[in-house]
Amino acid sequence: MADKIKIDIVSDVVCPWCTIGYKRLDKAISDLGIQDQIEIEWHPFELNPNMPKEGQNVQEHLTEKYGSSLEEQRRSQEYMAEAGAELGFTFDYFEEMRMANTFEAHILLEYAKGYGKQTELKMRLTTAFFSERKDVSNRAVLKQALLDIGLNAAEALSKLDNDEARYDLRSKQNYWKNLGVNSVPTIVFNKKSAVTGAQAVDVFKQILSEIIEQ
Repeated sequence: MADKIKIDIVSDVVCPWCTIGYKRLDKAISDLGIQDQIEIEWHPFELNPNMPKEGQNVQEHLTEKYGSSLEEQRRSQEYMAEAGAELGFTFDYFEEMRMANTFEAHILLEYAKGYGKQTELKMRLTTAFFSERKDVSNRAVLKQALLDIGLNAAEALSKLDNDEARYDLRSKQNYWKNLGVNSVPTIVFNKKSAVTGAQAVDVFKQILSEIIEQ
């Protein structure tokens, strides 16, 4: 197959189902042995665009946003931890965990795209948030993530106060919202078909196999 399969993933850094969905997709790609036939691009979606800089306690946030009880939250978190563990990813939920504003993280993901390191930075940031109890709105944390994957941290961080970069990010978010994307992850294959949510590995295998057969 000469043409690569283009996969666009609309997601947020602090979205657990986005991480699980990507890891399942990655496993499907690996199981099929088609890593060299895939091109992935990440697109910004803020689950909480109005999240204050200091963030908000996760329990308070989920109760406020979804009306979920602490018991429901714990059950959901246990399920996500199990799903993550199956895929080699650690979800470390804790009492004082805070939801973070992800606007600046998304600007850096746009920067990383130009260096072919978008997926690497995405996974570094989501690991920092879910596995290492780090605040991904903190610029020191963002700087370290950039350094960890070998990007020019000073150059990347200069984008955070750049009006054009901030405007571009909002425009990109609006583009996907205007297409009807209102939940993440939304995963688009060759700009023709899309699935939402963390689908099973076998579902991704079927989708990819059908595209290859075409």
